[in-house]
Amino acid sequence: MHGRTPAILATAAALALGATACGSDESSSSSASGSSGTSQKAAEPVAQVDQLTGKSTAVTLDAGFVDALTQLELTPSPVGDASISKAGVASFPITGGNVKYFKPGTVSPFVQGEIDHDGSGLQLEGGGKTVRLTNFVVDPGASVLTGKVTVDGKEAAASAPLFFLDGRTLKPLEAKDDGTAVLEGTTVKFKDESAQLLNDTFGVDALKGGLEVGIAKITVNTGA
Repeated sequence: MHGRTPAILATAAALALGATACGSDESSSSSASGSSGTSQKAAEPVAQVDQLTGKSTAVTLDAGFVDALTQLELTPSPVGDASISKAGVASFPITGGNVKYFKPGTVSPFVQGEIDHDGSGLQLEGGGKTVRLTNFVVDPGASVLTGKVTVDGKEAAASAPLFFLDGRTLKPLEAKDDGTAVLEGTTVKFKDESAQLLNDTFGVDALKGGLEVGIAKITVNTGA
């Protein structure tokens, strides 16, 4: 734990997982992901978590997104360890990752690392085609979620930008008595690349970059 208290680390981990708030739109998140050169080397993290353990990233699917899939005759379903509840909440277990949190202004981006979701994902079927989006990785500094893409069982991309994570709707951190921290409210939106890939695969043109997929709720073990 690098000599830092569990409470600081817990807060930093939760802040990092919600650091999609650093990007208010795709253009700002791109600029935020650049490094700051000399200050990057000189600055020391306020806190860091070298190995994230549990729990999950859950996305309450937007009604408009579900309606769009229905109109396109595309059926979503969970892959691997993922699940989709009757209430329309897709959950993906957090399997690992790491986080560093710097004092804002000393380093850009001030939250660095990744949040891994190996062995789970989302499948879309329609028109005789099957697309799987799996092994999600959240990059908090760039406010983007990447993942592996397969089309009809063949790999189309090992790590493609899938969703933009808009943190303007993020709610304050909730620290729970059970040793978890919850950050809820980040809006998940299609990236241009993923929307175009699905359009090309299914022969449609209705999916656009910026289309809202849902609202994310990230729950992590803090160890506090």
